Amino acid sequence: MAGRRRLLMGDLSARKPAAASGFGSAVGRARTGWEDRSARVPFRAKLYLVYAVIAAVSVLIFAAFQFDTDFMIEWLPYLLAGVPTSIVVSLAGIALATVLALVGALGRLSKHAIFQGPANFYVSFVRGTPLIVQIFFVYFALPRLAFSPGMPDFLRKYFFLTPLVAGILALGVNYGAYMAEIFRAGIQSVGHGQIEAAHALGMGGALTTRRIVLPQAIRVIIPPTGNEFIAMIKDSALVSFMGVSELFFRATNLGRSRAKPVEAFAVAALIYWILTTIFSFFQARLERKVARGHVREQSVGH
Repeated sequence: MAGRRRLLMGDLSARKPAAASGFGSAVGRARTGWEDRSARVPFRAKLYLVYAVIAAVSVLIFAAFQFDTDFMIEWLPYLLAGVPTSIVVSLAGIALATVLALVGALGRLSKHAIFQGPANFYVSFVRGTPLIVQIFFVYFALPRLAFSPGMPDFLRKYFFLTPLVAGILALGVNYGAYMAEIFRAGIQSVGHGQIEAAHALGMGGALTTRRIVLPQAIRVIIPPTGNEFIAMIKDSALVSFMGVSELFFRATNLGRSRAKPVEAFAVAALIYWILTTIFSFFQARLERKVARGHVREQSVGH
């Protein structure tokens, strides 16, 4: 009797792996079949399908908010009139930030304390204080220096800044501190052997930096700098607190005066999104142009 029980249990235990193996094979065949069918669909088709779903969900959300579309269409030209000011603030701010970033990066890499000390303080202080505080400080605090004792009369007028100039100055100083670290990383990415080779050819430090280091560092610097510019387009809305009639300033006044702040800010957000999308497109083209000869083949994950 015991022998028959052992024989029966052995027979059952021998059948379990076969059953499990059969189930695993079925799952494997089903998965392989799904992967084969999925592989037949082009990647772009699947991507466009995802975009279509996102667009459908966005339309449903837009309908759920019950926006006053007539109001949004009517006042769209008024909001678009603030776009040139936003672009001017961003372009002038990024130009100033680029100069300050280069000076700050070279100062932080310098072996002389008289250059590295102020650069370290500039980067640390600006990155450690809020941007909105810096904007108000530039606009409200600088004029007080005009009345400080011993200030020459011919310099007093330069401390009274218009809201537009104060906003550009504050944005440039703030982003210059962040971009200084980008520039420093880009400069340090150049191989030390190339610098030694330049010195062996008789190039001095300044000539080596200008002819050897900076041209190669630009390839590393441009992508994050483009991202900083796109971020500055959005942060340019902060200059509206000083009365600059840019996009956000107009949206605020429109929403407050017409009692439709949601619609006004929704249109402003859409305009900001379009602006950043346009500049992102040009940034990608610039990156491809600068990175010629250094492009690595990338594989798309599934």
